[in-house]
Amino acid sequence: MATLDVRNLKNEVVGKVELDESVFGAPLNRALIYDAVKAYQMNQRLGTVSTKTRGETSGSGRKLWKQKGTGRARIASIRSPLWKGGGATFGPKPRPWETRLPKKMRRGALCSALSERLREGRITVVDGFALESHKTAAFASVLTALGHDRKTLVVDGGGNRNLMLSSRNLASVSVSSDSLLNIHDVLAHDRLIFSKDAIEALAARLSR
Repeated sequence: MATLDVRNLKNEVVGKVELDESVFGAPLNRALIYDAVKAYQMNQRLGTVSTKTRGETSGSGRKLWKQKGTGRARIASIRSPLWKGGGATFGPKPRPWETRLPKKMRRGALCSALSERLREGRITVVDGFALESHKTAAFASVLTALGHDRKTLVVDGGGNRNLMLSSRNLASVSVSSDSLLNIHDVLAHDRLIFSKDAIEALAARLSR
């Protein structure tokens, strides 16, 4: 099993945590990670972009001039795609972009990404986020003490009001719960800080 030091908010080692090898010791699978990230991004698309066809644009439907004898190109309607203000030809219409990735593939991709972050030394485990204040400066000093000065993802069990309030004004910090952690968040941040309870709950969920 992989073992990590557990630190307090002053960056002092206060214990150790053992991590399931099947979750935090998985080999790097770039193809699987790519598929999982692509599926996540596609599922974030709203698919609400829309253009008007010639039947939806405003304007008369009468024929502007007779078919023959004018020397001009024949025209049927001012709503033709050839005219300004006319309908769009083969333009986008609302459509769903959702794609479904099998659960085993999603779990495998997340385990692979977490294992690689661990091998890179980018995961920190703290005993908890028992913050006395909801002030942003207080939480910023905690991050400085832990040596996290880049884009950081904080993972806790959820329901920690002081943590949510103190971190929301820090542009480089995001907060997630262990149950909502996804592949995109893991890869989009340089550093990951887990509470001890959160990383144990995550390992138990992914090892099933």
